[in-house]
Amino acid sequence: MAPIVLYHFPPSAPSRVALLTIRNLNVDAEVKQVNLFAKEQLSPEFIKMNPQHTVPTLDDNGFYLWESRAIAQYLVETRGSSDSHLYPKDPKERALVNQRLYFDAGTLYPRVRAIAYPVLFLGEKKISDEKRNHILDAFTYMENFLEGRKWFCGDHLTIADLSLLASLSSIIHIGASLHNYPNLRRWYEQCADINGYEENDEGAKIFVFAHNLRKFACKCFCLMTVTVRDEKTKIVAQ
Repeated sequence: MAPIVLYHFPPSAPSRVALLTIRNLNVDAEVKQVNLFAKEQLSPEFIKMNPQHTVPTLDDNGFYLWESRAIAQYLVETRGSSDSHLYPKDPKERALVNQRLYFDAGTLYPRVRAIAYPVLFLGEKKISDEKRNHILDAFTYMENFLEGRKWFCGDHLTIADLSLLASLSSIIHIGASLHNYPNLRRWYEQCADINGYEENDEGAKIFVFAHNLRKFACKCFCLMTVTVRDEKTKIVAQ
């Protein structure tokens, strides 16, 4: 079987979800980088594969698929072993993985993007209190999800962990701290043993430092520490 091809942009958290899944399945894959800043995704060849011109995009011998979590699910179902814990077959266990994936897609990642995108591309100079508080809420939800669990869905690593790791690592490198979230901090630290962790981390760093975002965002997060000093949860600069 010919190796699959992943069209990938390292700074993109969703793109890193697909790559983390490939690494944790030990799948034979060719990774082709697409520079979004250079608008390579708008080439006629790329749009022919993916009319939405987004990354990640997967080419499995002429079958094209995009949306990171759909790619992760597809890869486990087509390349994973029958007893893979990454995307369990038990309906209830799978439903919990799906819930965490939807949480990332609908809550965590959009809130990370809401902070980063306007600074990177729209020239905004301030992170609003509302956006900072939204991140706090997401951290609190995640802290609660991990209560009594080693991983987000139980005793085993799943694609939900991979998806959440990609999103969380971006906001961590922007300047958020997990100091007040012991469950989340413990989970994030154990993720260092996941295949592809360093590759993901380097991509998250590129996302931030390529645009000098950390210096700006850390200042904003420091300001936040003053405004939420008496709250149970807060974001502080590392």
